[in-house]
Amino acid sequence: MTAYRRIHAPGASWFFTVNLAARKNNRLLVDNIDLLREAFDTVKQRRAFRIDAVVILPDHLHCIWTLPPSDADFSTRWNMIKGYFSRHIETGESISASRQSRRERGIWQRRFWEHLLRDQNDFNRHADYIHWNPVKHGWVEKVRDWPYSSFHRHVKQGVYPEDWGTVAHGEIDVIE
Repeated sequence: MTAYRRIHAPGASWFFTVNLAARKNNRLLVDNIDLLREAFDTVKQRRAFRIDAVVILPDHLHCIWTLPPSDADFSTRWNMIKGYFSRHIETGESISASRQSRRERGIWQRRFWEHLLRDQNDFNRHADYIHWNPVKHGWVEKVRDWPYSSFHRHVKQGVYPEDWGTVAHGEIDVIE
């Protein structure tokens, strides 16, 4: 098995992308949004972390987490979240022989993508990317119209204006 080298950075903020195994025409995450929230909440109670920004799309999600000062273990948290969700979702998905031999479900891609956020500018650009993602993928025309996003919390906190990402607000600079 491949040993992945990960940066050990206790208390750091991280950007993540996590995908379903079968992404085409799959609405599993938004159709089961309450279960996904429950998975996040359960893991946060057991192994604290802060969700700074998040967007849940039908077939993948993006988020920024900040870990506690003495903790750098985001991998275990993702394993717990994906496992909780998988154990509580109906069976019936297609499962490859490789996954069957490991007694795995066929819901999630095995890996996830992570990026250590270097500074406030990096953090801000990734938060913008997260909130812009539903527009990028054509799910909505305005950022504020996507219900499964921390954008609404950030508007209430004064981080973004409600019309952020619209023509009226002006062009946005997000990572692509």
